[in-house]
Amino acid sequence: MMDKPFNDYEKAAQWISEAKRAVAFTGAGISVESGIPTFRGPEGLWSRYDPQILDLRYFHEHPRESWQAIKEIFYDYMGTKARPNTAHRFLAVLEREGKLSGVVTQNIDNLHQEAGSRNVVEFHGTAQRLECTGCRRKLAFDEALLERLPPYCPDCGGLLKPDFIFFGEAIPPEAYQQSLELCRTADLLLIIGTTGEVMPASMIPFEARGAKVIEINVEPSRYTEELTAIFLRDRATVAAKNLAECLGY
Repeated sequence: MMDKPFNDYEKAAQWISEAKRAVAFTGAGISVESGIPTFRGPEGLWSRYDPQILDLRYFHEHPRESWQAIKEIFYDYMGTKARPNTAHRFLAVLEREGKLSGVVTQNIDNLHQEAGSRNVVEFHGTAQRLECTGCRRKLAFDEALLERLPPYCPDCGGLLKPDFIFFGEAIPPEAYQQSLELCRTADLLLIIGTTGEVMPASMIPFEARGAKVIEINVEPSRYTEELTAIFLRDRATVAAKNLAECLGY
């Protein structure tokens, strides 16, 4: 890493200004400063909750127990307190300026859309919809649906599940294909707030062959040595503010 530009904001801003088809690939690190904890690590959600609540088989066998934890994590806490931060808004500005083709996010928090981004591929789905495990109807999230746990489909009575990926589920083919297409046509890739540990999402940046790569992370990731050309070792909000200033936004 020492032989590549480190915290070179001027050069990174220049690359962004020259880009015509930039793509952002974001992970949990971009939303931490919006109050959303990561899942892994000593302070992560899995240090307080059993990961099996998001195991598909366990969910079907113990829907009430799973839903009690899911409601607490994703709706009572994240849904009421989390708001887009400077990094989310910066990407929305890049899209409006015609520099960013889209965002591929591993996050399910909807914060990119709330910040104003329009072309967002939700690789792991979203907490903003529920899906019926019976008739497969998708419903926009409504607090009224969670008044009784577990919630059931108003049409067929089937068990409702958050429309994001559980352990044991495959990535939706449409989201996977859209992610590949965005990265394969990118001339610049912004990797923000992800360690690259979660498969198969972690392989998506490697599809951006020929693209310049700028990474924003507080610590080196699996991408830093192999893909990254400019490493901005800062929190996502700090990096976004610095880049915005360099770009004159």
